[in-house]
Amino acid sequence: MKKTIGLPRALFYWKKPHFWEVFFENLGFRVLLSPETNKEIVEQGVKTADTETCFSTKVLYGHILFLEGKVDLIFIPRLKRNESGLEYCPKFFGLPDLASILVKTPILSANLDLKKEDLETALIKLGKEIGKKENLIKGAIEESLRRERKEKEKSGKEYFKKIQSQKRKIVLVSHPYNLYDEYVNLRIKKKIEDLEGEVMFIDEVPIKNSKVNKIGIPQFHWEFGQEIFSQIDEIMKENIAGAIELSAFQCGCDAVLKEFVEEKFKKKKIPFLYLLIDEHTGEAGLQTRLEAFFDTLK
Repeated sequence: MKKTIGLPRALFYWKKPHFWEVFFENLGFRVLLSPETNKEIVEQGVKTADTETCFSTKVLYGHILFLEGKVDLIFIPRLKRNESGLEYCPKFFGLPDLASILVKTPILSANLDLKKEDLETALIKLGKEIGKKENLIKGAIEESLRRERKEKEKSGKEYFKKIQSQKRKIVLVSHPYNLYDEYVNLRIKKKIEDLEGEVMFIDEVPIKNSKVNKIGIPQFHWEFGQEIFSQIDEIMKENIAGAIELSAFQCGCDAVLKEFVEEKFKKKKIPFLYLLIDEHTGEAGLQTRLEAFFDTLK
Protein backbone atom coordinates (compact mmCIF):
# COMPACT_ATOMS: atom_id res chain seq x y z
CA MET A 1 0.00 0.00 0.00
CA LYS A 2 1.29 3.45 -0.98
CA LYS A 3 2.38 5.78 1.78
CA THR A 4 0.87 9.26 1.88
CA ILE A 5 2.99 12.39 2.19
CA GLY A 6 1.34 15.56 3.45
CA LEU A 7 2.24 18.96 2.04
CA PRO A 8 1.17 22.08 3.95
CA ARG A 9 -0.08 24.67 1.46
CA ALA A 10 1.73 27.57 3.14
CA LEU A 11 5.06 29.40 3.46
CA PHE A 12 7.73 27.25 1.70
CA TYR A 13 5.12 25.66 -0.59
CA TRP A 14 4.63 28.93 -2.49
CA LYS A 15 8.35 29.16 -3.21
CA LYS A 16 7.97 26.22 -5.62
CA PRO A 17 4.22 25.63 -6.13
CA HIS A 18 3.37 22.28 -7.77
CA PHE A 19 7.02 21.16 -7.64
CA TRP A 20 6.85 19.03 -4.50
CA GLU A 21 3.60 17.20 -5.21
CA VAL A 22 4.83 16.28 -8.71
CA PHE A 23 8.14 15.07 -7.24
CA PHE A 24 6.59 12.81 -4.60
CA GLU A 25 3.83 11.50 -6.87
CA ASN A 26 6.47 10.44 -9.42
CA LEU A 27 8.32 8.65 -6.62
CA GLY A 28 5.19 6.55 -6.10
CA PHE A 29 3.66 8.26 -3.06
CA ARG A 30 0.17 9.53 -2.54
CA VAL A 31 0.21 13.27 -1.82
CA LEU A 32 -2.27 15.09 0.38
CA LEU A 33 -2.09 18.85 -0.03
CA SER A 34 -3.69 20.76 2.82
CA PRO A 35 -6.67 22.87 1.70
CA GLU A 36 -6.58 26.53 0.84
CA THR A 37 -6.16 28.65 3.95
CA ASN A 38 -9.42 29.20 5.80
CA LYS A 39 -10.64 30.61 9.10
CA GLU A 40 -10.26 27.31 11.00
CA ILE A 41 -6.69 26.77 9.82
CA VAL A 42 -5.65 30.30 10.81
CA GLU A 43 -7.35 30.05 14.20
CA GLN A 44 -5.61 26.76 14.93
CA GLY A 45 -2.21 28.16 13.94
CA VAL A 46 -2.67 31.33 15.99
CA LYS A 47 -3.76 29.32 19.03
CA THR A 48 -0.62 27.15 18.79
CA ALA A 49 2.00 29.84 18.12
CA ASP A 50 3.71 32.10 20.62
CA THR A 51 3.24 35.87 20.44
CA GLU A 52 6.59 36.49 18.71
CA THR A 53 5.77 34.26 15.73
CA CYS A 54 5.11 36.06 12.43
CA PHE A 55 1.65 35.73 10.90
CA SER A 56 2.94 33.68 7.93
CA THR A 57 4.43 31.05 10.24
CA LYS A 58 1.20 30.93 12.27
CA VAL A 59 -0.64 30.10 9.03
CA LEU A 60 1.89 27.33 8.33
CA TYR A 61 1.28 25.86 11.80
CA GLY A 62 -2.42 25.65 11.02
CA HIS A 63 -1.74 23.75 7.80
CA ILE A 64 0.64 21.34 9.53
CA LEU A 65 -1.93 20.65 12.24
CA PHE A 66 -4.58 20.00 9.59
CA LEU A 67 -2.41 17.17 8.19
CA GLU A 68 -1.86 15.54 11.59
CA GLY A 69 -3.27 12.00 11.64
CA LYS A 70 -4.21 12.08 7.93
CA VAL A 71 -0.84 11.14 6.40
CA ASP A 72 2.19 8.90 7.03
CA LEU A 73 4.74 11.71 6.69
CA ILE A 74 4.63 15.51 6.54
CA PHE A 75 7.22 17.13 4.29
CA ILE A 76 8.93 20.26 5.63
CA PRO A 77 12.22 21.20 3.90
CA ARG A 78 14.99 23.09 5.68
CA LEU A 79 15.61 26.07 3.36
CA LYS A 80 18.99 27.69 4.00
CA ARG A 81 20.62 29.32 0.94
CA ASN A 82 19.87 29.66 -2.77
CA GLU A 83 22.37 29.09 -5.60
CA SER A 84 23.86 32.57 -5.15
CA GLY A 85 24.48 32.00 -1.45
CA LEU A 86 21.68 34.32 -0.33
CA GLU A 87 19.93 33.15 2.82
CA TYR A 88 16.24 32.51 3.37
CA CYS A 89 14.49 33.90 6.43
CA PRO A 90 16.03 32.36 9.60
CA LYS A 91 12.64 30.88 10.49
CA PHE A 92 12.95 28.64 7.42
CA PHE A 93 16.05 27.04 8.96
CA GLY A 94 14.17 25.60 11.90
CA LEU A 95 10.80 24.69 10.40
CA PRO A 96 11.34 20.87 10.45
CA ASP A 97 12.31 21.03 14.14
CA LEU A 98 9.33 23.20 15.04
CA ALA A 99 6.98 20.93 13.10
CA SER A 100 8.24 17.85 14.95
CA ILE A 101 7.20 19.53 18.21
CA LEU A 102 3.75 20.44 16.90
CA VAL A 103 2.67 17.01 15.64
CA LYS A 104 3.24 13.30 16.27
CA THR A 105 3.28 12.49 12.53
CA PRO A 106 6.91 11.92 11.41
CA ILE A 107 8.48 14.88 9.60
CA LEU A 108 10.25 14.23 6.31
CA SER A 109 12.81 16.91 5.48
CA ALA A 110 15.56 17.84 3.05
CA ASN A 111 18.48 20.16 3.77
CA LEU A 112 18.41 22.66 0.90
CA ASP A 113 21.63 24.65 1.00
CA LEU A 114 21.99 25.18 -2.74
CA LYS A 115 25.25 27.07 -2.37
CA LYS A 116 26.80 23.91 -0.92
CA GLU A 117 25.11 21.35 -3.20
CA ASP A 118 22.72 21.64 -6.13
CA LEU A 119 19.02 20.77 -5.96
CA GLU A 120 19.41 17.47 -7.81
CA THR A 121 22.06 16.22 -5.37
CA ALA A 122 19.93 17.20 -2.37
CA LEU A 123 16.83 15.52 -3.80
CA ILE A 124 18.71 12.32 -4.69
CA LYS A 125 19.78 12.13 -1.03
CA LEU A 126 16.18 12.68 0.05
CA GLY A 127 14.86 10.02 -2.33
CA LYS A 128 17.38 7.46 -1.16
CA GLU A 129 16.46 8.13 2.49
CA ILE A 130 12.91 7.05 1.71
CA GLY A 131 14.00 3.94 -0.17
CA LYS A 132 13.87 5.02 -3.83
CA LYS A 133 16.38 4.19 -6.55
CA GLU A 134 18.46 6.89 -8.19
CA ASN A 135 17.02 6.47 -11.70
CA LEU A 136 13.48 6.87 -10.34
CA ILE A 137 14.51 9.93 -8.32
CA LYS A 138 16.13 11.59 -11.35
CA GLY A 139 12.97 10.95 -13.39
CA ALA A 140 10.86 12.53 -10.64
CA ILE A 141 13.16 15.57 -10.53
CA GLU A 142 12.88 16.02 -14.30
CA GLU A 143 9.08 15.84 -14.17
CA SER A 144 9.01 18.40 -11.37
CA LEU A 145 11.31 20.77 -13.26
CA ARG A 146 9.24 20.32 -16.42
CA ARG A 147 6.09 21.32 -14.55
CA GLU A 148 7.92 24.28 -13.01
CA ARG A 149 9.08 25.49 -16.44
CA LYS A 150 5.56 25.16 -17.78
CA GLU A 151 4.14 27.25 -14.94
CA LYS A 152 6.84 29.91 -15.42
CA GLU A 153 6.11 30.11 -19.14
CA LYS A 154 2.42 30.57 -18.36
CA SER A 155 3.23 33.27 -15.81
CA GLY A 156 5.52 35.02 -18.31
CA LYS A 157 2.78 35.18 -20.94
CA GLU A 158 0.33 36.59 -18.40
CA TYR A 159 2.90 39.19 -17.31
CA PHE A 160 3.47 40.53 -20.83
CA LYS A 161 -0.28 40.59 -21.39
CA LYS A 162 -0.65 42.76 -18.28
CA ILE A 163 2.15 45.07 -19.46
CA GLN A 164 0.08 45.84 -22.57
CA SER A 165 -3.10 46.51 -20.58
CA GLN A 166 -4.59 50.02 -20.71
CA LYS A 167 -5.77 49.78 -17.10
CA ARG A 168 -3.86 51.44 -14.26
CA LYS A 169 -1.09 49.02 -13.33
CA ILE A 170 -0.64 48.33 -9.63
CA VAL A 171 2.47 46.46 -8.47
CA LEU A 172 1.84 44.19 -5.48
CA VAL A 173 5.09 43.64 -3.57
CA SER A 174 5.32 40.77 -1.09
CA HIS A 175 6.48 37.21 -0.53
CA PRO A 176 4.80 34.55 -2.70
CA TYR A 177 3.04 33.06 0.35
CA ASN A 178 1.27 36.39 0.86
CA LEU A 179 0.67 37.13 -2.82
CA TYR A 180 -1.01 33.83 -3.70
CA ASP A 181 -2.88 32.94 -0.52
CA GLU A 182 -6.19 34.72 -1.04
CA TYR A 183 -7.39 34.20 2.52
CA VAL A 184 -4.21 35.69 3.96
CA ASN A 185 -4.25 38.74 1.67
CA LEU A 186 -8.04 39.21 1.97
CA ARG A 187 -8.53 38.75 -1.78
CA ILE A 188 -6.63 41.94 -2.51
CA LYS A 189 -6.17 41.05 -6.19
CA LYS A 190 -9.93 40.97 -6.77
CA LYS A 191 -10.44 44.15 -4.78
CA ILE A 192 -7.92 45.99 -6.97
CA GLU A 193 -9.46 44.56 -10.14
CA ASP A 194 -12.90 45.71 -8.94
CA LEU A 195 -11.40 49.21 -8.73
CA GLU A 196 -10.39 48.76 -12.40
CA GLY A 197 -6.71 48.24 -11.68
CA GLU A 198 -4.37 45.73 -13.33
CA VAL A 199 -2.57 43.72 -10.64
CA MET A 200 1.06 42.82 -11.27
CA PHE A 201 2.66 40.51 -8.70
CA ILE A 202 6.30 41.44 -8.20
CA ASP A 203 7.47 37.82 -8.47
CA GLU A 204 6.07 37.66 -12.03
CA VAL A 205 8.68 40.19 -13.15
CA PRO A 206 11.58 38.48 -14.99
CA ILE A 207 14.92 39.00 -13.24
CA LYS A 208 17.76 39.96 -15.55
CA ASN A 209 20.29 40.55 -12.81
CA SER A 210 19.76 39.29 -9.26
CA LYS A 211 22.51 41.50 -7.80
CA VAL A 212 21.96 45.04 -6.63
CA ASN A 213 25.09 47.18 -6.74
CA LYS A 214 23.82 50.73 -6.49
CA ILE A 215 25.07 53.51 -4.26
CA GLY A 216 22.81 53.93 -1.25
CA ILE A 217 21.28 50.46 -1.55
CA PRO A 218 22.56 47.85 0.94
CA GLN A 219 23.70 44.39 -0.07
CA PHE A 220 20.99 42.25 1.51
CA HIS A 221 21.94 38.74 2.53
CA TRP A 222 18.31 37.66 2.22
CA GLU A 223 17.22 35.94 -0.97
CA PHE A 224 13.98 37.91 -1.05
CA GLY A 225 15.72 41.25 -0.54
CA GLN A 226 18.08 40.95 -3.49
CA GLU A 227 15.43 39.57 -5.82
CA ILE A 228 12.85 42.20 -4.96
CA PHE A 229 15.16 45.10 -5.78
CA SER A 230 16.08 43.66 -9.17
CA GLN A 231 12.40 43.13 -9.94
CA ILE A 232 11.48 46.65 -8.83
CA ASP A 233 14.13 48.09 -11.16
CA GLU A 234 12.62 46.13 -14.06
CA ILE A 235 8.96 46.94 -13.32
CA MET A 236 9.68 50.66 -13.00
CA LYS A 237 10.68 50.69 -16.67
CA GLU A 238 6.98 50.22 -17.39
CA ASN A 239 4.12 52.67 -16.95
CA ILE A 240 3.21 51.89 -13.32
CA ALA A 241 0.37 53.81 -11.64
CA GLY A 242 1.06 52.70 -8.06
CA ALA A 243 2.74 50.18 -5.77
CA ILE A 244 1.41 48.33 -2.71
CA GLU A 245 3.63 46.42 -0.29
CA LEU A 246 1.90 43.69 1.67
CA SER A 247 3.63 42.50 4.83
CA ALA A 248 2.76 39.91 7.46
CA PHE A 249 2.79 41.17 11.05
CA GLN A 250 6.03 40.38 12.93
CA CYS A 251 8.02 39.73 9.72
CA GLY A 252 11.53 40.81 10.68
CA CYS A 253 12.85 40.83 7.10
CA ASP A 254 10.04 43.06 5.86
CA ALA A 255 10.50 45.46 8.77
CA VAL A 256 13.98 46.22 7.40
CA LEU A 257 13.14 46.09 3.68
CA LYS A 258 10.04 48.28 3.82
CA GLU A 259 11.90 51.60 4.04
CA PHE A 260 14.13 50.79 1.07
CA VAL A 261 11.22 49.51 -1.06
CA GLU A 262 9.18 52.64 -0.35
CA GLU A 263 12.15 54.89 -1.14
CA LYS A 264 12.66 53.31 -4.57
CA PHE A 265 9.07 53.92 -5.64
CA LYS A 266 8.87 57.40 -4.17
CA LYS A 267 12.05 58.47 -5.99
CA LYS A 268 10.13 57.75 -9.21
CA LYS A 269 7.09 59.60 -7.81
CA ILE A 270 5.04 56.40 -7.89
CA PRO A 271 2.31 56.40 -5.19
CA PHE A 272 3.07 53.80 -2.51
CA LEU A 273 0.85 52.08 0.07
CA TYR A 274 2.10 49.83 2.87
CA LEU A 275 -0.35 47.26 4.27
CA LEU A 276 0.33 45.15 7.37
CA ILE A 277 -1.77 42.00 7.68
CA ASP A 278 -2.45 39.58 10.52
CA GLU A 279 -5.29 37.48 11.91
CA HIS A 280 -7.15 40.62 13.00
CA THR A 281 -7.05 42.50 9.69
CA GLY A 282 -10.55 43.22 8.42
CA GLU A 283 -11.75 43.37 4.82
CA ALA A 284 -13.72 46.59 5.38
CA GLY A 285 -10.65 48.48 6.56
CA LEU A 286 -8.58 47.14 3.67
CA GLN A 287 -11.25 48.17 1.17
CA THR A 288 -11.35 51.70 2.56
CA ARG A 289 -7.56 52.08 2.32
CA LEU A 290 -7.50 50.76 -1.24
CA GLU A 291 -10.25 53.15 -2.34
CA ALA A 292 -8.38 56.09 -0.76
CA PHE A 293 -5.17 54.96 -2.46
CA PHE A 294 -6.86 54.80 -5.86
CA ASP A 295 -8.07 58.36 -5.36
CA THR A 296 -4.40 59.47 -5.30
CA LEU A 297 -3.55 57.82 -8.62
CA LYS A 298 -3.35 59.67 -11.90
